[in-house]
Amino acid sequence: MTHQDQYTEHRIVVLGAGYTGMLAALRLARRTRRTGVRITLVNPSARFTERLRLHQLAAGQQLADHRIPDLLAGTGVAFVQGTVTALDAGARTVTVDEGAAVLPYDTLVYALGSAPDTGRVPGADAHAYTLNGRDAALALAGRLRALAAAGGGTVAVCGAGLTGVEAATEIAEAYPALTVTLISTGEPGALMGERARAHLRRALERLGVSVRTGAAVTKVLPEGVEPATGEVVAADVCLWTTGVRAPRLAADAGIEVDGSGRVVTDGTLRSVSHPDVYAVGDAAAVRMPWGPLHGTCQSGMPTAQYAADAIARRLRGKQVKPFRFGYVHQPVSLGRRDAVIQFTHPDDTPRRAYLRGRAAVLYKETVSASPLPAYRLVKRADVNVALFRGGRATR
Repeated sequence: MTHQDQYTEHRIVVLGAGYTGMLAALRLARRTRRTGVRITLVNPSARFTERLRLHQLAAGQQLADHRIPDLLAGTGVAFVQGTVTALDAGARTVTVDEGAAVLPYDTLVYALGSAPDTGRVPGADAHAYTLNGRDAALALAGRLRALAAAGGGTVAVCGAGLTGVEAATEIAEAYPALTVTLISTGEPGALMGERARAHLRRALERLGVSVRTGAAVTKVLPEGVEPATGEVVAADVCLWTTGVRAPRLAADAGIEVDGSGRVVTDGTLRSVSHPDVYAVGDAAAVRMPWGPLHGTCQSGMPTAQYAADAIARRLRGKQVKPFRFGYVHQPVSLGRRDAVIQFTHPDDTPRRAYLRGRAAVLYKETVSASPLPAYRLVKRADVNVALFRGGRATR
């Protein structure tokens, strides 16, 4: 059988049309054009969600409406709108909407992302809001508007990672009548250098965000949260931004996953238990020499580009080199008029250099806006979206 014959018979299904799934589908279409490979992209909504901007949506801002069929136009990628309800890794099939469609595959790209882990603390599932998708952000936006219209209220943001900081500052700036408290075991911006972290602290103080550190939240109540110290912090709204939980789909299919449900991959981003499954972005447990990648668009899009290229190369009978990646920055918005950018070593530890203020706002907006132009370029050329492969740190 010729390589052309292998291509003609090969079916690739991409699960999830977030930042990584969309890039993987577009890159695969580019790398396998005129070969007969059939690529199908599955997603619950026809709307492309800019997850990097969901804190803006929650704070009442309007976002552009990007449609997945428009992004795929001219690529030959088939789009199936629906929710994946089952994965049979043995039969190599994907079930959509409880049997409305069954899609066979030869290669699967698992790009279903992850969500804040609201299951590990009692009450979080029932009483906390999240930024896990457009609908969740809109639900939070509606509640915040109602509180502000009533004259004020209290908001507890649990988790002082980058998402928690961005959400807390965005809400405080948009709704000065609301009292916002950021609750975390560690200090906000803990992975940043001291100067960048000091600017972040000043921004929180300027916006009136209270910070409570040193104790994990052990319970979420209808009208507050309870840290490990025992006292209840009153909150009309609790936003949960901490922890990582991947969908159970892979685990239920017998694919090897880590403790957070992410697919465990080899050095070429294939499942260690099912080599016909590639995992990318937040849904993948990817290790570099210094440790596991954490879920960001910065690392996720390079995994999607790499997986698409690896699939295309293997279909041509070529060798594939291991995935390499190094971090470059930690960009954080602090409302609409301020930001801080911590430049990093490949392992995400801070360098001395950082940006703040208006220059950082422009930098952060460029980063947040970059995926859509990248998709348009990828459709026309072999554009590299990986900022850095890690240099000597990943050799």
